[in-house]
Parts: sequence; C-alpha cells; structure tokens
Amino acid sequence: MRFKRITVIVLDSVGIGELPDAGDYGDVGSDTVGNIVRLRGERGLNVPGLLRLGLGNIEGVDELPAEAAPTGAYGRMAERSKGKDTTTGHWEMAGITSRVPFPVFKEGFPKEMTDRFSEVTGLGFLGGYPASGTEIIEKLGDEHVRTGKPIIYTSADSVFQIAAHEDVIPVDRLYEVCRKTRAFLRDEWGVARVIARPFTTEGGKYVRTGARRDFSIEPTGTTMLDVLSSAGFDVLSVGKIDDIFAGRGITRPVHHAGNPACIDDTVKLLKEDFTGVLFVNLVDFDMKYGHRNDVEGYAEALEYFDGRLNEILELTGEGDLLIITADHGCDPSTPSTDHSREYVPLIIAGSGVKPGPLGTIDGFSCIAATVCDNFGLEERFSNSSLLGRI
Repeated sequence: MRFKRITVIVLDSVGIGELPDAGDYGDVGSDTVGNIVRLRGERGLNVPGLLRLGLGNIEGVDELPAEAAPTGAYGRMAERSKGKDTTTGHWEMAGITSRVPFPVFKEGFPKEMTDRFSEVTGLGFLGGYPASGTEIIEKLGDEHVRTGKPIIYTSADSVFQIAAHEDVIPVDRLYEVCRKTRAFLRDEWGVARVIARPFTTEGGKYVRTGARRDFSIEPTGTTMLDVLSSAGFDVLSVGKIDDIFAGRGITRPVHHAGNPACIDDTVKLLKEDFTGVLFVNLVDFDMKYGHRNDVEGYAEALEYFDGRLNEILELTGEGDLLIITADHGCDPSTPSTDHSREYVPLIIAGSGVKPGPLGTIDGFSCIAATVCDNFGLEERFSNSSLLGRI
C-alpha cells in the first residue's frame, strides 16, 4: 500500500472539450471549461490552485494558461462507455464500462409507463415529457398544488424526475414515491436514475429545495467500492455518490446538498483517520449552472471550489493521494441544457506524486485500476493502473 487514503473529487460536469464521437450525441463544439473562459473575455477564470496543479497544461485546455512547473500529474480521460450521464460516468470511474446506454425518452414517457406510475403510486401525474426542471414547475406548479398530482418529466439523459411541492407531498412521502417508481423501472424502462425534485414557494415563486435525492439503478457489475469494502477498507462518500451506487460498497455515506456543504464535509472527513477511499461529488456545477445555461454562475462555482482547494490540499498529507476529475460535460454556453460528451480532466496531487503529463487516457476506469493497485487488490477492471506513472 503506497497511499493510506485516496480522495476522489468529481467536479460534476466540468468537461474540457468534445470527444471524437461528440457528433453522435449532438455535442459538436461543446467545451465546458474552454467556452466559459472564452465568453468571460478579459476576466477569464480565476482558478490559480487548479492551474498550479496543471489544469492549464492538459492537452486541449487552450483557453487557460499553462503553468511553467505544475505540482500535480495531469491529463485527460476519454469515456469508453456509451452515454453522457452521471451514472455512466461515475460507474466507469469505479470500474463498470457500460456498452449499452441507459434508455432515454426524447418523445416523453410511453403511456404504459405513465399508467404504471399512476397505478403504483395512486397519485396520477402531470407532465410526462422532456423539460427543464425549473420551467416545468413554473408551468405546472399551480395545477400540482390544486390537484395534488406529482409532476413527472425527463431530459436528454436517462432520468425519471418527480417534482412535488413540500406542502403538497412531504419530502419523505416523495422519497417513497420514488422508491416505488424505481422498483418498476427495469429492463427496457430501466432508467439510470429516478430523481426526487422537491420544491417550495419563496417570494411568490416556486423554487427547488436542497432535498433532492437520486434513486439509481443498482450497479450491473462489481465496482472498486465493492472490492474495497469487501477487503475491509473504508469507503466514505460525500454528496450523491451513495445514491449513484444505490448504497452498494459504501461503508459511511454523508448526504448534504450543494458544493459548500459537500466541501465542508470533505474537509471534516479528511481530518479523521481512515484507510481507504473518500469519494466526493460536487453537483452544483451541473445542477445549478450547466443545466440552466448560467455561464457566470458556473464560472463563480469553479472559482469558489478553487478558493477552497488549499484547505483540501493542506489535509492531503504524507500517505494521501488526491484525484480531481469529472463525469461528463454540461456546457452552459450552448443552446442545449443537457450534458455534453466531453473529455474530463484528471489531476492527481499528493506529497509522493511525481508531477508531469499523463496524456490522454482511454477510459475513466483507470481510476478504479489505480485505487485497487494501491491497496494491493488484484482487480483492474480491464484498464491500467497509473500508480507506476505518478
């Protein structure tokens, strides 16, 4: 065992340029980080901490300045799996390459599915089509409050989202509705995630709350989380990681909403003694800014993370490894409000890390291979460990 603790932080949707097959997904021209920097003009993007680690030195990250002597190992990863959603990206990091994409419903949910939803929940429904989450609650919120029927909708991603006002369907009941829905969404209806989207009223407007929960389909194969926990190592999670893996293989989940709270949790856990992996998701980039095409908000969220990066680095001591990456893109500068098929950054830091370029790596599962190699476990998930390169 070279490192006692490995922290993996996923900057949800922070892509760095279109993959070669982006055209198959309608994502030609997508470059989440690059387009944000370009559109901000002279202000650029104030992320000195990430630049010191090598973000601007990564191939294809041309809008940010390169560091003369970066302190981290840096590169980019190309996704092997089919798809561009949260579940697919995180599963691949943990060792599962999805050769068949999860189902999407670009024309809306089929009648058989919505009939089944009504039958299982006993509530009926409003919506049933692809929509922006903020727009659909504005459009259907009054009818929902009047009738008590939940709002269901999807997107270009493999999701079945259920929105309800907390005064109409309390959060705990909404979660139970999601569990019942998750139970029948299998096989050809097996969406990656059923998502609870509670909202409330503020200033006369409907506003989504931080009580979102994801109810993911259970991983279809063995993950690094399964392997680590079975071998007796600690597997700690922050944010929606526990939801993405349906709780499997995680020994201690911490659920809080929003980047600031999740960074707080990360800092607290790094002050504790554990042996294994801390897996963190920072969702605000995607949920609050990417999907809402908010370039300025996205940039400010990146700068906020960078402003707190030093707290994390200071707690990444001797025997610790820090991996910063992403799961897909969500370019806020494009007309689309959905995820984008992009390369993702890979930045590795720690006192024992050899700085330098890692190039373009085939498959996010190199993370799982590296983690298992570090802890003396045989599984490599059909990829190569980076341990010998860092």
